[in-house]
Amino acid sequence: MKNDYSHMMLDYFIRRTRALNQERKNILQNIKTKDQAEEYQSNVTQIIKKSFFPVMPEKTPLNPVITGTLKRKGYRIEKLLFESRPECLVSANLYIPENFEPPFPSVVAPCGHSAEGKAEPKYQEFSQRLVHNGFLVLIYDPFNQGERDQYTVLPKNSYLRRSCVVAHNMMGKQLQLIDEFFGSWRVWDGIRALDYVLTRQEADKKFLGVTGNSGGGTLTTWLWAVEPRFTVAAPSCFITPFLYNLENELPQDIEQNPPDILANRIELGDFFISRAPSSLILLGQKYDYFDIRGFNEICKEVEKFYDIFNAKENFEFFIGNNPHGYYSDAQKAMVSFFCKIAGKKHTKHEIEINIEKPETLFATEKGNVIKQGSKPIYIMIGEKVDEIEKNREKLSVHKMKVILKKLFGIPETIEIPHYRVLRPYSLKKKTIARYGIETEKEIWIILKKKVENSEHIFNLEIENEINLCLPDICSEDEILNERKFLKKCAEYFIDVRGMGESMPEEKKNFFRPYGYDFMIDRFYYMFGESYLGKRIFDVLSTIQLIKSKGCKTINLYGNSQGAIIGLFVALFSEEIKNVYLEKLPESFSKLAQVPSTKLPSSNFQKGLLKITDIPEIIKEIKSLMDVHIIR
Repeated sequence: MKNDYSHMMLDYFIRRTRALNQERKNILQNIKTKDQAEEYQSNVTQIIKKSFFPVMPEKTPLNPVITGTLKRKGYRIEKLLFESRPECLVSANLYIPENFEPPFPSVVAPCGHSAEGKAEPKYQEFSQRLVHNGFLVLIYDPFNQGERDQYTVLPKNSYLRRSCVVAHNMMGKQLQLIDEFFGSWRVWDGIRALDYVLTRQEADKKFLGVTGNSGGGTLTTWLWAVEPRFTVAAPSCFITPFLYNLENELPQDIEQNPPDILANRIELGDFFISRAPSSLILLGQKYDYFDIRGFNEICKEVEKFYDIFNAKENFEFFIGNNPHGYYSDAQKAMVSFFCKIAGKKHTKHEIEINIEKPETLFATEKGNVIKQGSKPIYIMIGEKVDEIEKNREKLSVHKMKVILKKLFGIPETIEIPHYRVLRPYSLKKKTIARYGIETEKEIWIILKKKVENSEHIFNLEIENEINLCLPDICSEDEILNERKFLKKCAEYFIDVRGMGESMPEEKKNFFRPYGYDFMIDRFYYMFGESYLGKRIFDVLSTIQLIKSKGCKTINLYGNSQGAIIGLFVALFSEEIKNVYLEKLPESFSKLAQVPSTKLPSSNFQKGLLKITDIPEIIKEIKSLMDVHIIR
């Protein structure tokens, strides 16, 4: 029998996030006056904007092109292409009223996670509801949705082309290596969409709305907090605290987890609080997987600020009786609110909805921006990587260690950790000794050893020379394997946090790009910490324990993900004699610019390529010890 550590990482972050939320609630409870509210708003706005745009990108020419027009009863649709970045085409539809006098109150509509993007029936429906009420609506495709599939070089049935969220997570982890956030790229598309709307003479510059559902609700939330030109917002089916998603074991898309946001005690409600008393309606559904309890909590928090500003009329919320989705009831609530804020005397709800086929709405000739000449995102990332590498400082081994330790959060002094003697177990008739090592409060990594004499396992005795092995995902899969290239001595295996016995899901699901390893990695990201750095620390801490037990020589072995961890352990530790790295990636720069890699996001250290890369690290550790690379 073995204790179950599989919930360890989830519970660890639940404790941390609950404590953070309680601190935040205490602060909110003490806000009573307008001056206190404005001071709080100023602080959270500054933090949110820094999270998304430490440096604002340059606004480059939009180069808009109208590629066609559809004339419909009461409105027309212009098929539009514009460049949010140089050679980065965004496909969009512009709905323009025919039976109203301009200027028209204007709405930017980011899409949720639908394969059809702007052509998804519910998104066509809310666009038509708005245009029939006299609103100009620009709805645009996100990356890898609608006409913006970035992976035309891959087979049509490939995972990245079948699932936009998988594609987003791929883009996001690659951008992470150059210290960029995919959510910022998504927000930038929305900002440039607004820039285009403001070039249109028909647009009323005094009413600039934003609305979207699910992933579009995410973008509505982010845009609302980051872009002050928007005057009214209606996010749908996204609104619940980060804590609820964590407790409900709900991984989110990579753009839904902003960097450092929890480290600065910012919760989702702050994105709305930051804009009070500007006009806002929050839209939820009773049976949404974004927890409705959290929706209600956020509504109460936000409502308090509108009360303080004496602007109750500017805030509303709506809860429908449906599951996740932008259903007609929420659309009608949004349209009614927008009409009220725009000063319209009547709202028209009984309209004929005409759902177009996706190809009818295409702005490109062949239904794809890449085939129209747009650069794939991995090419754009690759160009950034090349520029970074060309200008990157060549570091001495000492300076490299100092900078990387700071990046990974590795302390200068590592204490000898406490350990438990756990129950052994039998694996294919071999006795496996187990030791739980507490490298951080309530974080237990598992040290294992195959033993011949089971009578001695209840006292952790370490031999003079050992092989310390870091598996790919689980020591149990590798502990009985023979590695002929290693020295013949005692072998110990480490299951670092989130791997092996503390893996929060079945092994077969570990590499899912939308699984629990990904979710835990995202919470480290939001807390401004490094999952990879914590795993490196687990090994360094274990080495301190091993040395305290009299071990003189440590030969380090790492396989795949274990090889990445082992690479940095070898750089940081002075206790390693030989290092063997099997299936180590050739470089992170290559991983950053290939169309696809299965390596989990927890290995993609934020900003690493601005400092160094694998070949440079290998070169430095070769000057310190014997290094063996096994491909």
